[in-house]
Amino acid sequence: MDRLDRFRVFVQVAELGSFIRAANLLGLPRTTVSAAVQQLEGEVGARLFHRTTRTVRLSADGAQLLEHARALLAQAEDIDRLFGDRRQRAAGRLRVDAPSRIAHRLIVPALPGLLERHPELHLELGSRDRFIDLVQEGVDCAIRFGALNDSSLVARRLGEVALVTCASPGYLHESGVPRHPDDLARNHCVIGYAAATGEAESVWDAAFDGRELHIPMPSHVTVDDVESYIAACRAGLGLIQVPRFDVAELLARGELVEVLPQARAAPLPVSVLYPHRRQRSRRLGVFIDWFAELMRPHF
Repeated sequence: MDRLDRFRVFVQVAELGSFIRAANLLGLPRTTVSAAVQQLEGEVGARLFHRTTRTVRLSADGAQLLEHARALLAQAEDIDRLFGDRRQRAAGRLRVDAPSRIAHRLIVPALPGLLERHPELHLELGSRDRFIDLVQEGVDCAIRFGALNDSSLVARRLGEVALVTCASPGYLHESGVPRHPDDLARNHCVIGYAAATGEAESVWDAAFDGRELHIPMPSHVTVDDVESYIAACRAGLGLIQVPRFDVAELLARGELVEVLPQARAAPLPVSVLYPHRRQRSRRLGVFIDWFAELMRPHF
């Protein structure tokens, strides 16, 4: 292992706060990771981590080295991109987290084309409808719909998707078709959706006569993933708000019906999040550009 690789190991341990997690992410034995850090400490003449049986924390010298190590690795990647073959294929492991519906309906069906172009790329796809700590869980990037929380992550906004309010024909037969946003709270209920924080959303968004409306709505069922959210709507349990492309086929077949098209909520932003702008690998750049093209027809 050369010194540049030792810096890579050091950065992973620092970001994950764990030798074991860093070893798993890098695909190396834990002893190799520990030895690389110890050798680097000997080379720089400073203790880089405070280690206990339960925690690994950067020392003051380690925190100072971390920023320089990140810059050094970024410069090495810039050199590779500058003089490397521009047609070089992306290679290595890439961990991606995406909403379950996006993973199942868009990403997985299109993966054969991506892997045909980049056969040395190994994609680990997580499909969880909750926020995760990308650094702590060793995830390279996450696809997110909606407003983003302030964070140290880099966000690339890809576009916006239209939202629709819809219900099953059976539900509308029983409860009536809402004609005005005021009809919602009086006569209708919604499928609750537990946000990434675990708290159920109970406020319905709409835009009508130039005003943004936020309408408290009753709910008898709450779910925490999009597949169940749409399934509950098809079962006649209430109204949902969802990206139009997610239910376009169901709308076309009449299994769901859009209501209040004149009072749609604001479009939903679609973003890709990843740590550290200066450490974006070639495989991460290839994936982000590929996913942006995959989403383009839906914006």
